[in-house]
Amino acid sequence: MSDTQQRIDTLVKSSDILLFMKGNASFPMCGFSGRAIQILKACGVDPKSVVTVNVLEDDEIRQGIKEYSNWPTIPQLYVKGEFIGGSDIMMEMYESGELKQVLGTEG
Repeated sequence: MSDTQQRIDTLVKSSDILLFMKGNASFPMCGFSGRAIQILKACGVDPKSVVTVNVLEDDEIRQGIKEYSNWPTIPQLYVKGEFIGGSDIMMEMYESGELKQVLGTEG
């Protein structure tokens, strides 16, 4: 495993809710990243509790996360070390109620 893949793996495994995105929770730098934060908020997740990685600040992470997850786009959501998907998948899961279950915010 490369150094970049190792760094990503450590990040993924050390956070309950981790979002690789463009920008951060307070200032998303693209519409899809902003949408991902809004979906998490709608699920009852405090944006301050979400660990975010701004891929615009680290090109190795920006490319490496796509290889790590085998997923071509950003944002990418991980919950308890498991890859969930990008903003489209998050929206589908939110609409079905599945995302709240995964996040543990239902009830």
